[in-house]
Amino acid sequence: MINLSEIEAEASACMEPAAWGYITGGANDEVTLRENRAAWERLSIRYRTMVDVSTRDLSTTVLGDRIDFPVLVAPTAMQKLAHPEGEVAMARACGACQTVMVVSTTATTSLEEVRAAASAAAWFQLYIYQDRGATRALLERARDAGYRAIVITVDAPMLGWRERDLRNRFTLPTHLTIANAVAAGAGHDRLPGADAEGSGLSKHLQALHDTALTPRDIEWAHEITGLPILVKGVVRGDDAVRAVNHGAAGVIVSNHGGRQLDTSISSARALPEVVDALAGRGEVYVDGGIRRGTDVLKALALGARAVLVGRPPLWGLAAGGEAGVVRVLQHLRHEFDLAMSLAGCTSVAELTRDLVVDD
Repeated sequence: MINLSEIEAEASACMEPAAWGYITGGANDEVTLRENRAAWERLSIRYRTMVDVSTRDLSTTVLGDRIDFPVLVAPTAMQKLAHPEGEVAMARACGACQTVMVVSTTATTSLEEVRAAASAAAWFQLYIYQDRGATRALLERARDAGYRAIVITVDAPMLGWRERDLRNRFTLPTHLTIANAVAAGAGHDRLPGADAEGSGLSKHLQALHDTALTPRDIEWAHEITGLPILVKGVVRGDDAVRAVNHGAAGVIVSNHGGRQLDTSISSARALPEVVDALAGRGEVYVDGGIRRGTDVLKALALGARAVLVGRPPLWGLAAGGEAGVVRVLQHLRHEFDLAMSLAGCTSVAELTRDLVVDD
């Protein structure tokens, strides 16, 4: 594999069209989906020279756990759409690459089974349900299963208008279930049928998600689990400060992969404001449009602790199961290592903002 576009092409040939549309699509006109990628490309690197880069250390820590390189796997739903082993194969691949997998509430495998397959640290991504008893049950299960952190997604009180899913009448095949949704009651583990008014997923989330989410829910989740809480879906400095003021250990700068509010700010553009607003009070992560090792370098130079990637690991999963995910992660690691050396850096601590210029 020369670049990730090649494995993307392999994956597209392996998947059913409606499932592929769900994985690849964005909201409305997909402006933010495209801008997420373009924003990283517009950033230029002011590399250093005359530096001994013969030895490089790519490792870092995330919420106190050491990982081999600063790329985590973002929470993505219904991974058995891509491969029969779904989330279990993804967890094994993350273990093989010594990095963190963030497991989605909307997984097609139970959170316990995924955690059991993960030899590295894992975090659990939470959608807060209207039924707080069901949400509490998910939090307690994640704590008891050994997850190291809870990631609360805050940018999806409702599902974005995803036109590919509407055209494709996207829903989950009958042989698959939303494994963790059994906590919300009988029938919620299956997606309803799709029609012109909404995809099966949009109807599912509308029935379950709490639109009254507030920062107090961060405190509530921490009280139940005792685990670090990260807030995902933040693009403003003031929201990041509110999250940390209510007990969050950090935030993930994200616009949900361009799948929620179209024409929203790209993650790359939002990142510096969030980093500056928190001023070291919490860890900052970023996802959205990261496809190259140079993107990882730019994100860390702008102040991110690490990045998360969502679609590329799914491409690897579809194209080759566990081994395909490993290929993707190892390729990103190789590109990042090369970018570090060419930028005159020997550790992630040397990735400072003066390395990046916004053209």
